[in-house]
Amino acid sequence: MKKTLLLAALLVLAYPFAPVHAQPGPRGPQGPRFDASLSKLFGDNSAFSAALDFQTKDKASGETVGMPGKLAYHEGKARFEMDMTQMRSASMPPEMAEQMKAMGMGNIIIISRPDKKLAYMIYPGLKAYTENETKDLEDAKAADKWKLETTELGKETVAGHPCVKNKVIVTDDKGVKHESTVWNATDLKQFPIKIEANENDTPVTMVFKDIKLAKPDVAQFEPPKDLKRYDSMQALMQEEMMKRMGAPGGLPVPQR
Repeated sequence: MKKTLLLAALLVLAYPFAPVHAQPGPRGPQGPRFDASLSKLFGDNSAFSAALDFQTKDKASGETVGMPGKLAYHEGKARFEMDMTQMRSASMPPEMAEQMKAMGMGNIIIISRPDKKLAYMIYPGLKAYTENETKDLEDAKAADKWKLETTELGKETVAGHPCVKNKVIVTDDKGVKHESTVWNATDLKQFPIKIEANENDTPVTMVFKDIKLAKPDVAQFEPPKDLKRYDSMQALMQEEMMKRMGAPGGLPVPQR
């Protein structure tokens, strides 16, 4: 039974938590897609940190998946830290999440670097990370000349902040329109406290709390130098599976 849970916990790393990068093979849980169109919604708030509740729906199963985490953002660069035991998903029963935690896979950090066309998936408990190309992501600076249309829909209070609810359409340099519903906090420099969007037929909702409008430490947007780099999630999974299945009884080895 424990060995079955071990395999299931490893395979859950391939779960498409969000459509961040359209690449074949296992990708691991994904965080918010901080492409140029989303960056445009933050307006003058180009640097901040916050608690973020991120929710999306899997197109294949129709299941709604939620993940709270911590976000740091600076001019398009994003770092999202999440605890897999907090994931809200029928595909992640509590015993599987605890198994991942015991294996050192419970905490995951996703760093998105559109300026480098790269994304890093970091597993601090494994002292490992993967590096993936993200050719489909435009740097936030690319959106400087993109067109933004805002239509007020009303006024509401979200997370304790008075907000103006807006329909926002961002039109990129190719004429492609990205539509979102945004709640801008009037007491917090029009910060988008809540964002609802639909990219590639996938609905996404983001709600921000405990917002600090200060520049985060830029070192947060680089993978730690003392971690082992893998070219793909598949390579990391294969090595960890071989290592752990070779342990006595096939049980998880202690966290490093």
